[in-house]
Amino acid sequence: MFEVIYLLKSIVMGIVEGVTEFLPISSTGHLIISQSLLGLPADRFNAMFMVVIQLGAILAVLLLFWPRIWTKLGAFFRGQAEGRQFMRVWILGCLPAVVLGLGWEILDLDAWLFRIPVVAAAMIVGAVLLLVLERRAPGSAAASGQPGAAVTTTDKVEDISNRQALTVGLMQCLSLWPGFSRSAATIMGGWLAGFTTPLAADYSFFLAIPIMFGASGLKLVRFDFAGIAGYQIASLIVGFVVSFVVALLVVKAFLAFLHRHRLAVFAWYRIAVGALLILLLAVGVL
Repeated sequence: MFEVIYLLKSIVMGIVEGVTEFLPISSTGHLIISQSLLGLPADRFNAMFMVVIQLGAILAVLLLFWPRIWTKLGAFFRGQAEGRQFMRVWILGCLPAVVLGLGWEILDLDAWLFRIPVVAAAMIVGAVLLLVLERRAPGSAAASGQPGAAVTTTDKVEDISNRQALTVGLMQCLSLWPGFSRSAATIMGGWLAGFTTPLAADYSFFLAIPIMFGASGLKLVRFDFAGIAGYQIASLIVGFVVSFVVALLVVKAFLAFLHRHRLAVFAWYRIAVGALLILLLAVGVL
């Protein structure tokens, strides 16, 4: 019976990961909250479990974006300018988070920051930034005529400059703050760089592939699998598959959403979650 309940909890965690990984609401924050509510221990296995289900989600994005990536890689290996430019801005966008993330991993700061109060603060701060920066995003009604709004509007990956890529890359470093959201950080970085919202989301997905594969791979390599029970291995497989399937559906829906709606709804959701977490902490539920 215990094993069945554990598998059911892994399904819930897989759904949470698949739904939240690429929305600007923080999958890490939601996984920390879910772990607490489900009564899962904050031990080394569950830390690794979160990494494995993140791989399921990123695999879904790799599958969806593979035709475009394959085309760019083909152009790169043929020596074409389009391919070289894509690889350059891909690497530049990842570089700041890779450097800072390696230092983060060496210092093991996750052990200090994977806490509900930290997540609550990140939820609210990220929400405020989303609301403010979306008003200044290229193409928004508020941006036109607003002093300080981005002058350059970029709507194609092929037109991203080195400076714009680094701007997004530096903003992506905010995602190391549990609860902030890598997706939110990179989309906001895209707005600051002058991207339209659809391009900011596209570039965010491109950057997610090497960053998440690298971070997850590093943690898996460092994990000691000795003593892992059979039901735990089963939970890893189930969580991985569930997060992959759910993420596949959510990414398609999110990309369609971005062409018709603003992201303010996610900001207000973040504020509500942050306020609820503070309340639950105050009354001792969390």
